[in-house]
Amino acid sequence: SDQMRAARLLLGCRSPLKNMRAARMLVGARAVSSASPLSQTSPERVPLFLNNQLVDSSSSETVPVLCPATQRVLAYTPIATFAEMEAAVEAARAAFPKWSATSVSNRARVFFKLQALIREHTQQLAELISAEHGKAIDDAKGDIFRGLEVVEHACSATSLLMGETVPNVSTGVDTHSYRLPLGVCAGIAPFNFPAMIPLWMFPMAVVCGNTFVLKPSERVPLTTMLIAELSREAGLPDGVLNVIHGTHDAVNFICDDPSIRAISFVGSDTAGQHVHSRGSANGKRVQANLGAQNHAVVLEDADPQAAMSALAAAGFGAAGQRCMAISRVVLVGKAQEWLPRLVERAAALKVGAGHAPGVEVPPLNSRQAMERVERLIASGVKEGATAALDGRGYKVDGYPDGNFVGPTVIAGVTPQMELYQNEVFGPVLQVLNVDTLDDAIALINANPYGNGTALFTQSGAAARKFTHEIDVGQVRQPEACPPSG
Repeated sequence: SDQMRAARLLLGCRSPLKNMRAARMLVGARAVSSASPLSQTSPERVPLFLNNQLVDSSSSETVPVLCPATQRVLAYTPIATFAEMEAAVEAARAAFPKWSATSVSNRARVFFKLQALIREHTQQLAELISAEHGKAIDDAKGDIFRGLEVVEHACSATSLLMGETVPNVSTGVDTHSYRLPLGVCAGIAPFNFPAMIPLWMFPMAVVCGNTFVLKPSERVPLTTMLIAELSREAGLPDGVLNVIHGTHDAVNFICDDPSIRAISFVGSDTAGQHVHSRGSANGKRVQANLGAQNHAVVLEDADPQAAMSALAAAGFGAAGQRCMAISRVVLVGKAQEWLPRLVERAAALKVGAGHAPGVEVPPLNSRQAMERVERLIASGVKEGATAALDGRGYKVDGYPDGNFVGPTVIAGVTPQMELYQNEVFGPVLQVLNVDTLDDAIALINANPYGNGTALFTQSGAAARKFTHEIDVGQVRQPEACPPSG
């Protein structure tokens, strides 16, 4: 069939431009149900990317890449063998001396070309992300654009890599510091941003003169493979970027291999703690970005319409599968009366398959994620909270097998509940009520997570107080307000 020829092109051809056409064919052939012709044929295996070549893994163990809206198998991700993972590291190690000696301007030039290639094929990449992850097309484009920001930042490496000099630090002695590459670095990427996180990882490491081994999530490998091929088209030499596939054993390999000097990880608390502990024990630099719980505080002087619209977008976009999603809303004082407005706004959101026009809440990436979200909702209700809007069991016409959870608003949540204590990672807004801004600040500061927070108010004094007293890394104040004086 045309669809299977597209899949073979996508996973087997060497030309990125042909791959883009193949991706367009593959995702353009989407069927509205699991009765798609693709479900009747044998999907392709995802190749490895070793030494600038697509290599079919010899492993017989695979993980299916499923369309979240239909459960259709798009491809199979092989679990790379130990020898294949060693080959990836050896390719990176062998490429390091020449690449690290390449001028900074020539290294940066590759990323000027890469960002142009990615921009040229944004639509095709977005459709592919939507197919394998489930995101709405516009959200998938945001995934790409956020990654492109870091690719563009890599283009400024000539200034980023400047060293420092201190003359006469001691009599007749000057000191000179240089920013030098480490060697082979590795990245372990999550499923929820198939383009952004890989593009946050390898471009900065590579432009600094390092070589890289990337392990994308086995659930969404296709986007990474296309980006790898575009990187080759942009001019990355053999061995500078290598892509392996796998699960726990691949993660442990990266943590243990003595040639890998540094690791960047994004993912869950449990996995991240393991990577940090094991990698650090082996003398590696480890950057680990783990789970998050983000609160938004709404004061009674806020614009209710603007606040509720912003909360709906921040809480339910990408089905809540973002580390910066707002998952907890703290209503202060009379703002508690606005709960019906929040429910009304959430209920109006369009739920559906990511490629469908106007979809605002796509399916969750996996059936396991859907079941976990529904279990946590049930636990909150069991412990005394109220499902003001319940998205469990949500059905979308034409997609009976989709991993859908509709927008959910849980009122009356308390910090003691299991629901509150876990990162839900789904389209669920938990609503907590407090009397004062001081109470809201104390609530947030008591939470072990501190990724981000937001305050809705028109009071400059309240905004300043919140900004200075909150123990959170990123603070957003969406509404314009006068200075506090």
